[in-house]
Amino acid sequence: MTAVTDQDHTDEMDHADHADNGRDADAKDERPENPPPVEDAQEIGDQGDTDGHARVQAGSPGRTESKAAVHPTNPTDPEESTGSWDDGLIARRVNEATAAQQAAAVEIRASRTQAAHNAHHTAPVPAPLAYDGPLRSRLDALRELVGLSRTRLDSGTLAEAGRVLDEAAARRRLSGQHTVVAIAGATGSGKSQLFNALAGVAISETGVRRPTTAAPIACSWSDGAATLIDRLGIPGRLRRRPLQSAEMEAQLRGLVLVDLPDHDSAAVAHREQVDRVLALVDAVIWVVDPEKYADAILHERYLRPMAGHAEVMFVVLNQIDRLPGEAADQVLDDLRRLLDEDGIALGEYGEPGATVLSLSALTGDGIPELREVLGQFVADRGAAARRISADVDAAAWRLRPVYATGRRTGLSEEARDEFAARLADSVGATAAGEAAERAWLRNANRACGTPWLRLWRWYNDRREPTTGRMPVRAQADEEATARQRVEQAVRTVADRASGGLPAPWAQAVREAAVRGAQGLPEALDELAARAGLPVGRPPRPGWWPAAVLAQASMTILQIVGGLWLLGQIIGFMAPNLGVPVLLMVAGIIGGPLVEWSCRLAARGPARRYGLDAERRLREAAAGCGRARVLDPLAAELLRYREVREQYARVTGAGIGAG
Repeated sequence: MTAVTDQDHTDEMDHADHADNGRDADAKDERPENPPPVEDAQEIGDQGDTDGHARVQAGSPGRTESKAAVHPTNPTDPEESTGSWDDGLIARRVNEATAAQQAAAVEIRASRTQAAHNAHHTAPVPAPLAYDGPLRSRLDALRELVGLSRTRLDSGTLAEAGRVLDEAAARRRLSGQHTVVAIAGATGSGKSQLFNALAGVAISETGVRRPTTAAPIACSWSDGAATLIDRLGIPGRLRRRPLQSAEMEAQLRGLVLVDLPDHDSAAVAHREQVDRVLALVDAVIWVVDPEKYADAILHERYLRPMAGHAEVMFVVLNQIDRLPGEAADQVLDDLRRLLDEDGIALGEYGEPGATVLSLSALTGDGIPELREVLGQFVADRGAAARRISADVDAAAWRLRPVYATGRRTGLSEEARDEFAARLADSVGATAAGEAAERAWLRNANRACGTPWLRLWRWYNDRREPTTGRMPVRAQADEEATARQRVEQAVRTVADRASGGLPAPWAQAVREAAVRGAQGLPEALDELAARAGLPVGRPPRPGWWPAAVLAQASMTILQIVGGLWLLGQIIGFMAPNLGVPVLLMVAGIIGGPLVEWSCRLAARGPARRYGLDAERRLREAAAGCGRARVLDPLAAELLRYREVREQYARVTGAGIGAG
């Protein structure tokens, strides 16, 4: 194939300019000094133009011709037209029969524009892109992941994942029969020459002026790609068609090739356009030259971050005609080494990865091989899905720090039990149980003790308030100590629950614990009051009536013996010291003995009564802590487990993977 050189393009421009000078003044006045590229009538209809005009030029591969080349004898009659366009894209096609002629600028009637517009809308619509089951599942998981994480992660963290979802949905609605491939490269790498060589016609401007390509230019090998090019934001005046060739169109049918500005251009707007279009295309051809193939900007800004997109990436070493002998192979080997260091898998020996080729767009060496590989790539119709899958991988990798963790997460039973024990200590559950035990024993002593001891205790109770109830914790220092214990318990359980979690989720767990701790000390005090000792005396065992009767008998013996001795002393009764003394001694010894026996028998029930009171208070404190702190922590941990499972689906690791 004949290569298009900068000098040839300049000569063609000069030839066209000389031909323009030979036109009559009227035609010159009607045509602008620099006529814009021609818009196809169908494309004009798509763009919504209302004037129905199209300006036409023909005569060289570097020029454009209209959809209808008008006969010079009747330039306004569309029925005399000799050319015909079959799609809505602007094109530059070579007509060998009229290659030496220069057509004048003409006006095409609005009726023909409307007819072309109607024809365009009645054309068959290409089938939309279809994703396979695994990719659909990953996209659904990513969408669910973003939804679950919006309240926990900032919008900036989820921005890339949201963009991938939006682009995947937008690409799915568009043609699945076309593959959009961008040609990107540095200044002077010859990407525009390669673009023209693949198209077979000079479409993109080449030359020594830098930067040469100022805006993306699209070239489509088949119809139905207008919506895809619209998505790239390429206007109608920058849309082209390749040289008419049945073999070439059959080989590259479905290809939409985009020539990008230089990624290292001095113009910031050019670099911004490169970044914008690279995020939307299905694949990219990176063109490098022997001088800049190791450029740090290319590798650090583009190739290394896009290492996961190796399957939709071509790396072409251009201008090998400048390398003598085996130097081209050496440079190509060094390029492969750099790509390997960037983490880009190379598609060698049938393995999936980037395709690396060497060629010369100037001489045509290697162009057929690239066209063949590119044709197979386009015919596969899988580039768009692989690009979306790689975007999902990249988004998942960026989100890895906020979802993945190498440590075991969750709240163990040991941590829960320790938290409940700390809360029980803060409300004095142990002390309350001991107080309940003492109350039971004291009640037993009231029933089974000697009358004289009971009288003494009654006297002491009148002097001091009872201590049989739960100790009153109204003192300021005791309240402060209890509050500190509660706060310490909450901090400890929050730290254990958040241990091993990524930073955003750990922060969410700690915030949930802080919210639950608000008002917890007061709630515990209220529960302690309700769950303390029941009102009234502790229950009595069944043997207490017998013990009370025995103690009453001992008291009666003491009284009877005492009265008998008193009667003998005053002479009312005959002297007989043995019996009354025996009765008094029996009563005096039997009363404490009965009391001591009852106390021994009451230890078991009193202990159980105290433990039951402590258990009730512990359960009440644990329930309060569970409702206010542990349940919110568990909810946060459950949400994290859900997003972790969704993240595992996004990465393809399977549900349940960490």
